[in-house]
Amino acid sequence: MSIHWRAVTALGSLLLLCGQGALADVSVSIRGVVLMPPPCVINAAGTLNVSFGSELLTTRINGVNYEKAVPYTLTCGQQPTNSMTLELRGTGAGFDAKVLGTSKSDLGIRLMVGEEAWPLNTTVNFTHPTLPVVTAVLVKKTGSTLTGGSFAASATLVQALR
Repeated sequence: MSIHWRAVTALGSLLLLCGQGALADVSVSIRGVVLMPPPCVINAAGTLNVSFGSELLTTRINGVNYEKAVPYTLTCGQQPTNSMTLELRGTGAGFDAKVLGTSKSDLGIRLMVGEEAWPLNTTVNFTHPTLPVVTAVLVKKTGSTLTGGSFAASATLVQALR
């Protein structure tokens, strides 16, 4: 209560002081950003899951074997342009920041667009309605020996206009 009272008292004193002096003009600058809703929705705003299965052999994980399609949809309403980007945001693997890290320190997931590696946290340009074909493939730290067991990874797929 005392802090509130002091604030009111200080404000009242300031008003009294201003009231006794000459009037002054003060410029006020107000800034803001008006955001439009996203023109498109990825995967109906639901979780996108890529399952590599339960029969992976640690000795066959080499950046080629076990490549899986990343199935996603993009539903767009009115948009000012068909020039768009996709970005996969996530945390890189400890051994390679360009691949998505997993719960296993020596295992990562490389994303591909077509035949080209898609480094994590970079954008890919495309023209709607032709969506980039995205795949994911398991990679391991060079020289490591992977242990068996389950793993998980997560990232966020973001669409934007160019």
